[in-house]
Amino acid sequence: MSDVTTHREIEYKLRVHALFRLPDLTGVCAGVTTVEPQRTFTMRNIYYDTADLKLLRWRVTLRKREGGPDEGWHLKLPVDSRPGVRDELQVPLTDGAVPEELRSIIRALIRTAPLGPVVTLVSERSPLQLRNAAGIITAELVDDTVTVLDGERAAAVFREIEVEGVPDAEGCIDEPTLISIVNSLVAAGAVPGTASKAAAALGPRTSSPCDVPDVHWPDLNEPAGEAVRAYLATHVRRLLLEDVRLRRGLPDAIHQLRVAARRIRSGLHVFSPLLDRDFADELRTELSWAAGSLGIARDTEVLVDRLRDHCHRLSAIHAGLILDKSIPTLDRELVNETTLALERMNSPRYITLLETLVQAATDPPLTPLAERSAKHVLPPLTTRAMRRLRRDVRSLRLTDPSATWHSTRIAAKKARYAVECVAPVLGHDYTQLAQRLSAATDILGAHQDAHVAQHTLERLAQQADGPTGYALGLLHAVEVDAERQDREKFMRKIWPRVRQAAKRTGS
Repeated sequence: MSDVTTHREIEYKLRVHALFRLPDLTGVCAGVTTVEPQRTFTMRNIYYDTADLKLLRWRVTLRKREGGPDEGWHLKLPVDSRPGVRDELQVPLTDGAVPEELRSIIRALIRTAPLGPVVTLVSERSPLQLRNAAGIITAELVDDTVTVLDGERAAAVFREIEVEGVPDAEGCIDEPTLISIVNSLVAAGAVPGTASKAAAALGPRTSSPCDVPDVHWPDLNEPAGEAVRAYLATHVRRLLLEDVRLRRGLPDAIHQLRVAARRIRSGLHVFSPLLDRDFADELRTELSWAAGSLGIARDTEVLVDRLRDHCHRLSAIHAGLILDKSIPTLDRELVNETTLALERMNSPRYITLLETLVQAATDPPLTPLAERSAKHVLPPLTTRAMRRLRRDVRSLRLTDPSATWHSTRIAAKKARYAVECVAPVLGHDYTQLAQRLSAATDILGAHQDAHVAQHTLERLAQQADGPTGYALGLLHAVEVDAERQDREKFMRKIWPRVRQAAKRTGS
C-alpha cells in the first residue's frame, strides 16, 4: 500500500451536445471570479473489470490512464449515498496486469473472477481552473471529447463536462460554488449524469444490479422467506463493503466486518427453521472462523482506543508515561494481528466463504415453512433467545465474577440479533426492543472491555519500570471503577427498560 495515494473527490458529470458552448461563469456563479483555460491534452483510458462487469455494477471504476498530468492506475470507490462523492486511489503507471495494491482492495467484490480490459476510451481534455475573489482555485472544469474504441476503430464519440471541487489549504471543498457552477451549466442546456465514462460507453449492462443488491423487506402478509433474503442481503452487502474498507486500512473496519459476520451467523441461527439445515450449519461454521480470525485484532484495537482515552483521567505525568512507554507495545501488537487477519482474508477458504455468502444472499435454500406469511412465522423466532436472557439476568448479581457477566452479555447479543432479524417486518414494538437490547449490549460490552483492560494493564506492568508500573496501577483502578459503574447502570437503568419493551412484544 506504500505506493497508493488517495484523495476524496466531489465531482459532477454533465453530458452536452457537440456544439454546446460554455456559459460565462464569472459573476454568475458564487465563488467564481476568474476562469483560466489550461493546456488541452489527450489521454488514453483502458478500463478493467470482470466479464460480467462486477465492479461497474458496484459503482466502482478501475482504469489505466496514459497521458495527462495524472497518468497511472486509478481505482474509484463510492463513499456515501451521494453519487458524486468518491475516493480515488492511484498507483504509478505500469505495464501489464492490474497492480496487486489495487487488486487486493477489491478482492471481495470480484473474488475469483479474473480482471481484464473491457473498454478503451481516448479523451481530448480541455481544463479550466476557476478561482474566487481571493485568487484561490475552488474548482476545475474539464471539457472532454471522448472517443470509444473498438480495437483501434472509433465506434462512438460523445462529449462530457466534469466539475470537480479543489480542496483549500485546510482540505475543505466549496460545495455551494460547485452547485452554482452545475446549475449554470444545466441552465445552458447540459444534462446531469452519474454514470462513469466507461459505464456510458458500455451501456445498460453497467446499470444492472450488483452481486448483492438492496432488497426490500416484506410486509406481514408476504412469505417469511422474503425476510430471510432481505436480512442476508443487507448484511452480506455490508460485509463485502467493510472488507474493502479493511483492506484500505480505514478506521473501525475491523469492527464493522466482524459485526457483519456475526450478524449473518446469528441470522442463520434465528432463521434456522426456514433454511436448509446442512447449508446453514456449514456456513455458520465458516463465519465463526472468519470472525475469530479478526477477533484478536479487533480486541486490541478497542483496548488501545480505550486506554488512550482513559489515560486523560490521570495526571499529565502518569498519562505521559503510559502513552510513551506502554501504548506503543499495544500498537505493535495491533499491526501484527491486523497483518495476520489480512493474510487469512486472502486465503482460498475466505474467498470461498465470500462466494457462498453471495449465493446465500441472492438465493438462500429455504424450507417449506418459509412460504408461510411473515406475521405467523417470525414472532416465535425471538422467544428462545429472550427466554435465556431473562433467565441469566434473574440470577445475575453485582458481585458475580466477570465471566458470569460476560456470559450474560453473550445472551444479550443473541437476543438483540434475534429481534433485529424480524424488527423491520414486525414493526415499532420490535424495533424499540431492538434499540433497548442494543443499549444493553453496549453497556455489557463496555463492562467486558474494562475487564480485559485490567488484565492487559497487569501484563504491561510486569514489563514496565517502577514509575510506569505505578502509572499503570492507577489506570487499573480507573478500569475497576468503570466495571463497577457499568454493572450498576445495567441492573438499575438498562435492564428495566429492556424488560418493559419485551412485554409489549410478548417475547
